[in-house]
Amino acid sequence: MKSFTFQTTRSVLCEVGATAKIGEIMAGQGCRKVAFVTDAMILELGLAEAALDGLRKAGVDVWIFSEVVADPPEAMILGAVERARAEGIDGVVSVGGGSSLDTAKLIAVLANSDQPLSAMYGVGLVEGGRLPLVLAPTTAGTGSEVTPISIVTTGASEKKGVVSPQLLPDWAILDAELTVGLPAAITAATGIDAMVHAIEAYTSKVKKNVVSDCLARQALELLGANIRTACHEPQDRDARGAMLLGSMLAGMAFANAPVAAVHALAYPLGGHFHVPHGLSNALVLPHVLDFNMSEAEALYAELAPLVFPELAGQPVARQANGFVDALKALGPALGMQTRLSEVGVSHNNLPMLAEDAMKQTRLLVNNPREMTYDAALEIYEAAL
Repeated sequence: MKSFTFQTTRSVLCEVGATAKIGEIMAGQGCRKVAFVTDAMILELGLAEAALDGLRKAGVDVWIFSEVVADPPEAMILGAVERARAEGIDGVVSVGGGSSLDTAKLIAVLANSDQPLSAMYGVGLVEGGRLPLVLAPTTAGTGSEVTPISIVTTGASEKKGVVSPQLLPDWAILDAELTVGLPAAITAATGIDAMVHAIEAYTSKVKKNVVSDCLARQALELLGANIRTACHEPQDRDARGAMLLGSMLAGMAFANAPVAAVHALAYPLGGHFHVPHGLSNALVLPHVLDFNMSEAEALYAELAPLVFPELAGQPVARQANGFVDALKALGPALGMQTRLSEVGVSHNNLPMLAEDAMKQTRLLVNNPREMTYDAALEIYEAAL
């Protein structure tokens, strides 16, 4: 049997209304004052209230940091860490999207360490421990609550990753109430993001393993069966809960069998054009799958009937191509944009995007087919 390593979040609580229990959890870990990391919209919508009330009832003081923005900039994170240290926090909680969860992970590490953030970029470079950490996602997409990864925007547009086991939280809280009523556009984009995580984990060249495969398959089955309902019937708690669970399972999968070229080509779209991460993935996904077909056809065929049951029993080639075609059609069916030109990208931008994509060596090494600059440029041209 092929040797492998698998790591994930220590504890998971999946329950409607579970965020109210975060206070008990943090008090049980001896915390007296925590940083509560979120964004302004989450506070405005009242999605943080149950967690905040629970913390106060448990006797845990709270310092709220609600200045998280998409594609978290390095300066924002460092400023939050400085303020968190001044507040004397001894734990970190986050209720929010992937950017908030990624920020919270780094605050939990940096507030407990003298190591500079600049020395943490890469794989396995974080030294020492972190503060107690609980994460509750408000979107079913990033899987950040079970990944040892934080993505940071450095400089004007480049994204770098901190990848280390210390970033895995103590608890992941899956509360479907946090996602009820989420707009269809966000539900679709984050749901596609989670599907990409599962697909890329299942085809990951370097660290694909039997556990990540099982998780990726189950994730795709849940996501494929529920994404349409979640988009079109936003109050359906069963569909919302299934999407959260699918997103988490996909997160566990790609945390151990890392993502590849879809993400590598998506990151520059977020960095330069501020395209939401899930939409960035969706825009390049079918074109990267077409590029990878020569190396991943059999794997795509295995995944096809999990998401699109009508493809069951077809020959391998028909299943694999049907899988890609059906994914191409899924975005428009959910009301998503499908062309780079729709998000402000012009033909003149493509060489810059391809150059930046090729800098994502941490990701590209996992792709089932070797990615080159010329291939990346052709994929962007196909997506334009």
